[in-house]
Amino acid sequence: MKKFLSSTAMLAALLLSGSALAASKPTVVLVHGAFAESASWDGVATKLLKDGYPVVAIANPLRGLKYDSDYVSQVLKSIKGPIVLVGHSYGGSVISDVSIKDTGVKSLVFVSGLAPENGESVSELGKKFSGSTLGGTLAPPVLQPDGKHDLYIEQSKFWKQFAADVPKDKAALMGAEQRPIAAEAFEEPSTEPAWKSLPSHFIFGSEDKNLPPALHAYMAKRANAKEAVEVKGSSHVVMISHPDKVAAMIERAAED
Repeated sequence: MKKFLSSTAMLAALLLSGSALAASKPTVVLVHGAFAESASWDGVATKLLKDGYPVVAIANPLRGLKYDSDYVSQVLKSIKGPIVLVGHSYGGSVISDVSIKDTGVKSLVFVSGLAPENGESVSELGKKFSGSTLGGTLAPPVLQPDGKHDLYIEQSKFWKQFAADVPKDKAALMGAEQRPIAAEAFEEPSTEPAWKSLPSHFIFGSEDKNLPPALHAYMAKRANAKEAVEVKGSSHVVMISHPDKVAAMIERAAED
């Protein structure tokens, strides 16, 4: 009986120490962008969870910059402790625009992400450098009851445009499951960006056809980023094709 109690006590101590270790790590909040959805973070989230990080992959509404950033801000306020906030593509503009007051956000990670300046719209920012071929791959806008216009990438063009370094059958599934964004979201001006007061990290692909690599490098420099990593040969969905590299950057950001 004495031996049993000793073993039980040891197991309890191990479980408690494991819980304390997990509790000491910041929560990673992942925000997807246009034409994607929360499952696009599966590879990254799997790695982070294995390494003991709490993870929340938010379903970004994609209805408008203010609407989306307000929504994410409310989620952030519900999370206790430090947070690493991560945004992909348009999701980058959302994490730039969130209100970090009364939240534990400590650092930002832009994954092929947009980082607008105060008063700058996504559309305006996207025109600073040539090379994007996104416009020519969009399907006709779909009118919504609220008067907004939903945008999709044509499924036949999705693979080469959005995810060229992902297996074709997987990209076909991504295209079928893509979530649209309201076109009007691209025209909303940003507010004072969070990257001006928080450390930021950038990672992007050298073969990104949505947002030119030169634009990513420009935004990282403007934000005085702690690091800017270009992944050779990667498409716009670097978090899917290179989840280990993205997860590693997020874990470095957790040390900020």
